[in-house]
Amino acid sequence: MAASPRIRNALTLFSARDCVVCHRVRLVLAAKGVTYELVPVDPGNPPEDLVDLNPFHSVPTLVDRDLVLYGASVVSEYLDERYPHPPLMPVDPLSRARLRLAMLHLERDWVPQVQAIQNGSKAHADAARKRLKELLVASLPLFKASKFFLNPEMSLADCAIAPIIWRLPALGIVLPKDAKLIEDYGMRIFRNPAYLRSLTPEEKALRELPP
Repeated sequence: MAASPRIRNALTLFSARDCVVCHRVRLVLAAKGVTYELVPVDPGNPPEDLVDLNPFHSVPTLVDRDLVLYGASVVSEYLDERYPHPPLMPVDPLSRARLRLAMLHLERDWVPQVQAIQNGSKAHADAARKRLKELLVASLPLFKASKFFLNPEMSLADCAIAPIIWRLPALGIVLPKDAKLIEDYGMRIFRNPAYLRSLTPEEKALRELPP
């Protein structure tokens, strides 16, 4: 955690324009209906402000007055506690633990595949595309378990998953017919006005908006 070089009067999010982990945080903010200042960042050329705030120079980075947070999971959980309505985690410890474990799997298994497809060599992208498709198909029972991911209500896990599902067409991933319920799951979230507010112009262009 770093000290901000200046006190900001508004909640500020440093975010890349097309980034699956930044999108996760923007979706949490949109679901909460929180007003904030968005600072678009080119991760390859971070602005001086971000360099001063975050020793890793990474996005997403959240500034709440003199508090600076980074790491999508840290920022998301902070926002859920800082703005408790609507809650995006269940109350009971067992359900919370299950969702946290699911998000950990996403961060370690799914997100690296997305990033490899977007930024890796052709060989790495092809291998990552195959692996991500396998991970999605293997997760079908989890998508069948409840209206949202392992939970009857939308949670932080959905905020992490939905940006990945949104990108599937742009990533060149076509799911088999028996995995249609994953796309149906995505559409339930995509049709929410909060989801549409979470998108940058670059992310809106990744697929057609649902009717």
